[in-house]
Amino acid sequence: MPAVHDSLAHAATTPYWLDSPDRPAPRPALDARVTADLCVVGGGYSGLWTAILAKERDPGRDVVLLEGNRVGWAASGRNGGFCAASITHGHANGMARWPGEMDTLERLGRENLDGIEKTLSRYGIGCDFERSGAITVATEPHQLEWLREVAAGNPHAAYLDVAAVRAEVSSPTFLGGVYEPHDVALVNPAKLAWGLADAAESLGVRVHEGTRVSGLSSVGAGVEVRTDSRHSGSQGVVRAGRVALGTNAFPSLVRRVRLHTVPVYDYALMTEPLSAEQLAAIGWKGRQGLDDMTNQFHYFRMTEDNRILWGGYDAIYHFGRQVRPSYDQRAATFDLLARQFFTTFPQLEGLRFSHRWGGAIDTCTRFCAFFGTAYAGRAAYALGFTGLGVGATRFGAEVMLDLLDGVDSERTRLEMVRTKPLPFPPEPFAWAGIQLTRRSLAGADRNQGRRNLWLRGLDRLGLGFDS
Repeated sequence: MPAVHDSLAHAATTPYWLDSPDRPAPRPALDARVTADLCVVGGGYSGLWTAILAKERDPGRDVVLLEGNRVGWAASGRNGGFCAASITHGHANGMARWPGEMDTLERLGRENLDGIEKTLSRYGIGCDFERSGAITVATEPHQLEWLREVAAGNPHAAYLDVAAVRAEVSSPTFLGGVYEPHDVALVNPAKLAWGLADAAESLGVRVHEGTRVSGLSSVGAGVEVRTDSRHSGSQGVVRAGRVALGTNAFPSLVRRVRLHTVPVYDYALMTEPLSAEQLAAIGWKGRQGLDDMTNQFHYFRMTEDNRILWGGYDAIYHFGRQVRPSYDQRAATFDLLARQFFTTFPQLEGLRFSHRWGGAIDTCTRFCAFFGTAYAGRAAYALGFTGLGVGATRFGAEVMLDLLDGVDSERTRLEMVRTKPLPFPPEPFAWAGIQLTRRSLAGADRNQGRRNLWLRGLDRLGLGFDS
């Protein structure tokens, strides 16, 4: 389609959020031997929240944070900016796994989102935070019953019929919706990461960028973290009492959990700012975040300067669990997303996309984070956030600190925290299974949501895949 090609012709390949004059200057790498009470590995949300909360719990705790590239450069600076209260990937997923804990899990999730908002206010972090809620829309008739079930499971949600949902956001594809006004906030994800890093440093955390962790081992009553400088090649060492691992989509330093996650590539487009006439054509005055009910779903939202981010649907897994910069761009996916965008908003024909990008998220077979310790309790990890990391990483940081500090808390007593998902199989079985699952999900979307034998088998194993 020439119009689709034209809409993408001048799109920058840098993630929109990172393509900003506000991006801070690089911090120095670690090239020395240092000591700390706590070493945090990873400069995304997981590591940044851990560092901040560790200092808030104990201001005297000496904390050093190591980032292999730049703060917020990976998933934390590439996502859609949906900061959700859910820590279970939605009510239905949580109910299927921990029905007896769902009241607690949902309360803790809302408290976590409240805690994020309070932290942003306390440290003056400007990240375009809008607690505007979210609307899930149906685009096929059979999805309306699913929406009614979603509304029934959340006393704070409102069911929207076709007229009501189109009054909120005008699209000929929307047949109904569920509005959850309190459980989702929107943020500029890169500004959130940069603001958290500034807050951590204000508390005394030493933050080193361009510092790749090359090894981890037990030493005496603590751990030794070995590093390489990304630019100079010089090496460093951190001797710490404890280490928190926020590596997420990248291979874990705890080898026994590497099969528990796979990196899946997610892609997004960002439009140019909409004109006043284009804004009037789509409505969207409430500025809610949106997603749809298909297995391979889209997510979309407005930015502060009235652009539309449009992402999701075509999640891609590459053989061998590889995370590579070359995977960040995929022309076929961008073309598909652009076609789907103009199907959803035909009144915006002629609008161009300013940015196109992709990035890896860590997914696991239960679609929400799992937790654990290693190295005789001196290391803790939180992995498998499956797209929920903007909000749920703060909860994961609390869990890691509870585990490292030996705290018997409401969090550590949760079955969700005490159990782990089934691992993915090794290659080539992981690749074959994921490809079969993707084709089956696409087939279910074309067949009124009916799941085939393969998907029903995964459901029985508690592996009910959703993109």
